[in-house]
Amino acid sequence: MISRKYFPRIAEKLVLELSEHFKAVMVTGARQVGKSTMLQRCGADRKYVTLDDPMIRALANEDPELFLRRYEPPVTIDEIQYAPCLFPYIKIRCDASEERGLYWLTGSQHFSMMMGVSESLAGRVAVINLKTLSYSETLGRENKRFVPGDALCRARRNASALQDVRDVFKSIWRGSYPQLLQDEGTSKEVFYSSYVQTYMERDVRQLADIGSEIDFLKFMKICAARIGSMLNFSALAADAGVSIYQARKWFSVLMASDLVFTVEPYFENRLKRVVKSPKFYFSDTGLCSYLASWNSPEALEDGAMSGEYFENYVINEIIKSYSNCGMRPPISYYRDKDKKEIDLIVEADGKLYPIEIKKTMTPKKDMIGNFGVLPEDLRGDGALVCRCQEDVPLTRSVSAVPVWYI
Repeated sequence: MISRKYFPRIAEKLVLELSEHFKAVMVTGARQVGKSTMLQRCGADRKYVTLDDPMIRALANEDPELFLRRYEPPVTIDEIQYAPCLFPYIKIRCDASEERGLYWLTGSQHFSMMMGVSESLAGRVAVINLKTLSYSETLGRENKRFVPGDALCRARRNASALQDVRDVFKSIWRGSYPQLLQDEGTSKEVFYSSYVQTYMERDVRQLADIGSEIDFLKFMKICAARIGSMLNFSALAADAGVSIYQARKWFSVLMASDLVFTVEPYFENRLKRVVKSPKFYFSDTGLCSYLASWNSPEALEDGAMSGEYFENYVINEIIKSYSNCGMRPPISYYRDKDKKEIDLIVEADGKLYPIEIKKTMTPKKDMIGNFGVLPEDLRGDGALVCRCQEDVPLTRSVSAVPVWYI
C-alpha cells in the first residue's frame, strides 16, 4: 500500500470554531480539493454519510425524513447537492434543537447549494469555501492574511524556507490538488484527464444543459488560453464558435463549480476613466496548464504566457490566505483607459494596498510606477511580488516580496 502524506488544512480549526456557534457548517469548493477528507479528520467521532452512494442518495431524495432519522446528528453529509430536498428538513431539525454543530455539509456545486442555503438555512449555517492546498499548508506554516507591509515581512523572514526559483514554476505547472502533492508519484496527465472526465460527467450535467460536451471542453481550453485577461464574452464566443449567450452560460458553469473566478476592477469616484470589466483566472494553475497543453514546467516558464500563470498563482495564494480563515478576499485590480494598471489591490482597515506581480528575479523601482494613481490619503504600503530571494525595500513604503512569503 502506498503511503500518502496528509497536509493538515488551515481551515480545520475554523470548522471546529464555527461548530461551537452555528448549528450547521457547510464546506463548499471544487471537486477533490479535500473537503471530505478534512471533515472526516476533524470529526472522527461523528457519523459520516455520502450521497455519492446511489442507494443512499435515493433514500435522501425519496424520503428525506427517514434519511435524517437514520443519520442522526452529529453527522457529516457529503455531496449534499445531490439531494437539495434535505435542506428544509435540516432547517426543521436545527430549529428544534439548541445544540450547535449538528450538521456538517459538503458539496461541489456552489451556486445550487447556496440557493438551498439562502432559502432554508440562512442564519443557521456557516459557510467555508475550501480551496486547493496553499503553499503555507504544504510547509505546515502559520497562515497569514496577505497585506503588504513590514509586519508581513518580519513574520515571514524566519518562517519561510528559501525556495529555489525554479520550483515556483514546477508548483504552477503541477497544481495544488491534494492528491498530486500528497503522492508525488501520481501522474499529472492521468489525474487531470480523469478529473475533467468526472467533472463533465457528474458536475456539468447537474448544473446546466450545456449541449455538446466536446464544444464545452473546447471552451474550457479557450478560457485557459486567456487567463489574466479582461472578461470579454464576445471574444470567447467568437473563438468557440458559439453565441454570446452560450459563452455566458458556459462561463457561469465554470464559476459555479469553482474552476474559474473573477477579480473585479476597483472603482472610486476620484479615479476617472477606469475600466469596468473584471479579469478572470483559474482556481488551479495545474488544471489550466493541462487544458492549455503545457507539457513541462520548463516549457511553461519559457513560454509566452509565463507572466500570466505567475500572476494567477500569486492571486490564488493571496485568496487562500483569506479563505482559509473564513474571510472573503478583499481584492480588486486597477486599470484605466490610459492603460495604467495595478495587478491587485487589497482593501483593509480603510487603506488600499497596491500589489504588482512580476515573475522577475531582479525587482526594480520602475515596476511599481503606477502605484501613484491611487489617492495618497488612501494608499497603504505596497508590494512587488516576484521571485527575489528575500524582501528588498524599493521605496519607503514599497518592498519587493518573495512569492513564498504569501
